Amino acid sequence: MTDKEIKYWLALKFVDEIGNVGFKNLVDAFGSPQAVLRATEEQLVKIPKVTERAARQIKKFHDWERVYRELEKAEKYSVAIITSKDERYPRSLLNIYDFPPILYVKGTLDVNDVNIAVIGSRRASTYGTFLTERLSRELAGEGITIVSGMARGIDSAAHRGALSGSGRTTAVLGSGIDVVYPPENIELYNEIAQQGAIITEFPFEEEPKGFHFPARNRIISGLSLGIVVVEATEKSGSLITARLGLEQGKEIFAVPGSIDSPGSRGTHKLLKEGAKLVENVHDILEEIILQIERRKKRCESEKKQDFSISACKRNETIRHQQSVQTLRSEEQRILKLLKKTPMYIDNIIEMSGYRSQDLLNILLHLELNGYIEQLPGKRFVIKE
Repeated sequence: MTDKEIKYWLALKFVDEIGNVGFKNLVDAFGSPQAVLRATEEQLVKIPKVTERAARQIKKFHDWERVYRELEKAEKYSVAIITSKDERYPRSLLNIYDFPPILYVKGTLDVNDVNIAVIGSRRASTYGTFLTERLSRELAGEGITIVSGMARGIDSAAHRGALSGSGRTTAVLGSGIDVVYPPENIELYNEIAQQGAIITEFPFEEEPKGFHFPARNRIISGLSLGIVVVEATEKSGSLITARLGLEQGKEIFAVPGSIDSPGSRGTHKLLKEGAKLVENVHDILEEIILQIERRKKRCESEKKQDFSISACKRNETIRHQQSVQTLRSEEQRILKLLKKTPMYIDNIIEMSGYRSQDLLNILLHLELNGYIEQLPGKRFVIKE
């Protein structure tokens, strides 16, 4: 999408009276923001969620200077502005009732990423910080992208863990993309932009406000297959994210803590309500493997993003650069057992002697790195 087209999206977004749902309804009705801006007040008020006041504000819009400043800043800071009609826009976000019509992206966002959110208290304990970094590092090592909010405490630990595991991580901000909050995270911000993505729905120079964070949280949950809550009080915003995830049909995980710790009462509440207890990374992987399988066709089109390395190309590069000899011994063993004709998992278990859970973890790692693929009926085959 060109700057000429994006400017109309920005203009409509800058109309204060138009919310995300109204924006969607208008674009669906008229076909494009440009057509919306050209419509009459009589036409506009017929659209659901568009009031007479909103229609008047649309017709009065004239702050094109702000629009052009926004485009100039995007170029200056190497930020991509993508719209909900862009193929680079994460499809999973479209399932949110009030999905953002515009995203600002710095770094490399990949719609094919397998995302897990790792979130929790800003006042993290030493135990919580250590465990968060370990879980995130191990998930990143399995090819999972860690999503969090770059807040103090657990969020920052989640990003650091993914980075230390040479994995990808995505930070969703509650501010403009040029506003680093908290300010002490400037170094972390730059590392994430180099090894992942920073995203926000808020315009440049927008300072973080209290009501921004629930909005940010719905994007964190919307991007992710599952949500891991490490530490949370009973009134923690992380519980809001978890509940949003439940509404969106996501897997919810919680890490237990001390029964005497107020910082774990929120996670214990989630566990009582049915969240899966997490003791190690395998507890997460075994729940999301089925969802990962549903995404197996994601590389068929080999679509590239303008500001991203696609998962397809990334996996292809890995397969060329990483020989089978660099795999762990147990992975090499399973590869030798598998053939070009599909094998049922029961047969692989019998031939390998591995326990079911251990074998599933090995197969998941091989699949994420492009060595094998899974077929219906729990059958596995070498990927050609």
